Amino acid sequence: MGELAAVEDDLRVYDDFAQRLSDLAVLNDLAREEDDEATATEVADGLAALRSTLADLEVRVLLSGEHDARDAVVTVHAGAGGTDSQDWAQMLLRMVLRWAERRGFKVDLHDEQEGEEAGIRSATFSVHGTRAYGLLHGERGVHRLVRISPFDAQARRHTAFASIDVIPLLDDVDDEVVIAEDDLRVDVYRSSGPGGQGVNTTDSAVRLTHLPTGIVVSCQNERSQLQNKATAMTLLKAKLAELERERREAELAAVRGEQRDVAWGSQIRSYVLHPYQLVKDHRTGEETGNTSAVLDGALDDFIAAYLQEKARGAAPAAADAAAG
Repeated sequence: MGELAAVEDDLRVYDDFAQRLSDLAVLNDLAREEDDEATATEVADGLAALRSTLADLEVRVLLSGEHDARDAVVTVHAGAGGTDSQDWAQMLLRMVLRWAERRGFKVDLHDEQEGEEAGIRSATFSVHGTRAYGLLHGERGVHRLVRISPFDAQARRHTAFASIDVIPLLDDVDDEVVIAEDDLRVDVYRSSGPGGQGVNTTDSAVRLTHLPTGIVVSCQNERSQLQNKATAMTLLKAKLAELERERREAELAAVRGEQRDVAWGSQIRSYVLHPYQLVKDHRTGEETGNTSAVLDGALDDFIAAYLQEKARGAAPAAADAAAG
């Protein structure tokens, strides 16, 4: 059904593009015949609007990977930088959530660990929408922030790091991934943060640890312990399936095996807010001075640039590394 929805969406966008282009051709002929400046302006505006649709179609062509059409599981981790990094992790969380909102994607927040003074230590959520994983997987890696720290009484410039990890959400891995009971540790605890009546008053949150790999997943947004455990198990199986897929494709060393510190020298993108404003992707060279727009979810240009670079074979495999 997911594949069918993706194909139907492609056809809808293409048919709409073709119809708008045809309508503009008719208007253009009319403007030329009658020397109508107002109609000519309408044609020019229409072509400008079509360019963004064409860019979207070009990106769709690049999303042909095995799991590109699937939903995504995204995890944000604070790295080096103390309170600033935890605040930065929360800013990154908001950035991706705003991007998903702009796309009309549905988001389920599974777990969020608050920072000691501000921000978050980590957050895990799933993004549901056509090609969510294909679009988001290029965000995987370390993100660096340079700014005047709001937590420094002397208003000095600080550098903070946080990482984003993205895996496909696989809903058909029950037969593929079998977890032995002895390989699983289950911890229950009381949910933290907003959750509504009943959520924070019982030990309903669940943390699963896969002992052979050390993978840990948590879920606390559901109302019952059973629901949280079921969701956490789905996330764990998706992570294990992704790990196995990477191993089969001989990419494990580049993607998971190269464990990078969430610190200097490992970032895929830098966000500089002081002394100047610039967001630059170090893999593609894509950059913009409109930092506020990017932090508000305007990621499409960076996503498109990464996919184009990857299609040319120039995006280094190590840039996909999920640090931390």
